[in-house]
Amino acid sequence: MPTYNLKINGDLVTVTADADTPMLWILRDELNLVGTKFGCGIAQCGACTVHVDGTAMRSCQLQVSMIDNEEITTIEGLSKKGDHPLQEAWKEVDVPQCGYCQAGQIMTAAAFLKDNPNPTTKEIREAMHGNICRCASYNRIEKAVAKAATKMS
Repeated sequence: MPTYNLKINGDLVTVTADADTPMLWILRDELNLVGTKFGCGIAQCGACTVHVDGTAMRSCQLQVSMIDNEEITTIEGLSKKGDHPLQEAWKEVDVPQCGYCQAGQIMTAAAFLKDNPNPTTKEIREAMHGNICRCASYNRIEKAVAKAATKMS
């Protein structure tokens, strides 16, 4: 089995895995970074979203062999203290219900706000459209993203 040297949340780690192992399982099973969730396994729900060099990607479809010198950031690496403006806005707006999708929602929003720091409501809706929330907290998610954008500017 091949060995891979990865940079995850600023740390260099070495893992041994089959080339086609999804990063989701490397993160959860090998590195115990369980904030990234398994939702659908086909990159449709967004629960497994991580950043690869700052771009939001679905880790359930991202094979470990595809990662070469890229920086992977998970929800655990977004902020060491859980005080990223999005995480703070999530609490202030009281977004989570079951919480299952929240890490993926926040990671998608963080990548979006990095590229669009002053979004319109329509732009927020479009950016977050691919992330499913089983509890239908979409209005609160939208408000939290807008609040975080204000905090970040």
